[in-house]
Amino acid sequence: MLIVASFFKGITIKTKRRLDHELLSHPETDILKYHEYRGRFAPSPSGLLHFGSLIAALASYLDAKSFIDEHGKHGKWLVRIEDIDPPREQLGASSAILTTLEAFGLHWDEEVLYQSTQTNYYQDVLEHLAQQNLTYHCQCTRTQIKATGGIYQGNCKPLNLPSDHNAIRLINQYGIDQFSDIFQGQVHCNKALAQEDFILKRKDGLFAYQLAVVLDDIYQGISHVIRGCDLLEPTARQLSFFASLKQTPPRYGHVPVATTAQGYKLSKQNKAPAIDNNHPQPALIAALKFLGQPTEQDMLNSSVENIITWAIKHWQRNKIKATTEIVID
Repeated sequence: MLIVASFFKGITIKTKRRLDHELLSHPETDILKYHEYRGRFAPSPSGLLHFGSLIAALASYLDAKSFIDEHGKHGKWLVRIEDIDPPREQLGASSAILTTLEAFGLHWDEEVLYQSTQTNYYQDVLEHLAQQNLTYHCQCTRTQIKATGGIYQGNCKPLNLPSDHNAIRLINQYGIDQFSDIFQGQVHCNKALAQEDFILKRKDGLFAYQLAVVLDDIYQGISHVIRGCDLLEPTARQLSFFASLKQTPPRYGHVPVATTAQGYKLSKQNKAPAIDNNHPQPALIAALKFLGQPTEQDMLNSSVENIITWAIKHWQRNKIKATTEIVID
């Protein structure tokens, strides 16, 4: 059901229903009451899904589907395609990602949201932030920032620069540098980086990840964000942006990322091989084991649907290691 939620004075957006209370952590046997669970998986179409992607997708799916409310309904799991960076996108990757999710039994509950359809919404919010004097234009390059220590010092804030060929930065009033994570416990981020005025729109005119991810979590009414520990640091900025927008953030949970013995994270940038849609069981079972979840000996001969059903029933948050990475063979 769609409702209209106030978003700053003078601007409204349509958002999915949610409660502005922090949702409770749920042990695997508990039936939670009073709250709606809305999780999501938000891949970028820069390549095919690999084992690291599967870990994040599976963790978010199982955490959502193991939630049962007072009416006996499971949590919702949504899929969002982060297609706002065309130069990095791979032709056909969006549809391939969805095909892979279905092959692995990870079925979404609502229409897939493509960030490329949200640009008017993003721009409206940016304009309103500007009217509230919460943003400014910046001409600094990454090289210049790196030369001064790697942390942006607010050099452009007093300059009143024009919009042409300049980035837009948020005046970061909150600088949140720590938060409580479902799996990692209390997380402390780089304080200087967390206090930085970060970019909301790039010099090339593309919307920044921090802007799009927060606005779409609000738009979709996301209550829980379960993802990899490679996104621990950006969470601090996202929490600060939620505070700037006067919106309640989701509950965050970050699972370990898979790395090689050489210390490389499995990622599309590192050319991690795609998982096999035609024979999903081995990778699915391996992902469950990576997440510390129980498995059964005869699972390899089970259908994907039976594995997923069993995994939902036996999902245990406390089995996930409180570490940022795990080396795989």
